[in-house]
Amino acid sequence: MSHAMVRCRSCDLAYVGHPPSVESLHASYHAADYDSAEEAEDAADAYARAFAPVLGRLNGRGVALEIGTGTGAFLERLEGFGFKQLIGIEPSSAAIAAAPPHRQPWIREGIFQEADFQPESIDLICCFMTLEHVQDPGALVAAAFRLLKPGGVFVGVTHDRRAWLNRLLGRRSPIVDIEHMQLFSAESAKYLLRHHGYAPVDGTSFRNSYRPSYWLRLAPLPGTLKSALTRMLRRSKLDERRLSIDVGNFMSWGFRPL
Repeated sequence: MSHAMVRCRSCDLAYVGHPPSVESLHASYHAADYDSAEEAEDAADAYARAFAPVLGRLNGRGVALEIGTGTGAFLERLEGFGFKQLIGIEPSSAAIAAAPPHRQPWIREGIFQEADFQPESIDLICCFMTLEHVQDPGALVAAAFRLLKPGGVFVGVTHDRRAWLNRLLGRRSPIVDIEHMQLFSAESAKYLLRHHGYAPVDGTSFRNSYRPSYWLRLAPLPGTLKSALTRMLRRSKLDERRLSIDVGNFMSWGFRPL
């Protein structure tokens, strides 16, 4: 299941021409089930490794905000990096309930609203695997720009629809999904930031490491076969390992100029 999409010939973004309303999207995510707490920890480790080139260039490590924080797994990595104040925004009550108790005070339930924060008050704003889900990613990164201190940075992770695996699978790729309002390429992810005043802007692809059973869950196989193979994998020692693959995730970042 997926929406009909069109492609911008200027920035290479594929997007839904007639998306659902913001209220409809918020209601859907608020009520959604959540079964990815373990994978969230693996994803946070991958993001932390890819984040290293950005970390050394930050002016300050005061306030960090993550939009779409899930269980707050990456916020905990940011605490380890020395950030003093951690704030996560998450619309799913089930995801917040799945967070460990020590992270829950960091997380605010709801959707990101610029008016909830003071202008030029935040050192780092993260948005991982969330820009595809919002109705207007341009409005989000523009609001983030106004909230960042001069020298602060916005960091996003998106799927790269032009990565080799997604090009190979085409519409059978798991990124072609009813939840995605847009699909970025590496170029369109960086264009989004440049277009809204960030400079310098850069990015990198990176590897994710998950259990084999999780990778199998994403494979375009018949449901009955996939379920049987997944049950077998989860009972085996093989599934205790982590398999590292570049599946076309892309981290982009842009600084608010001093």
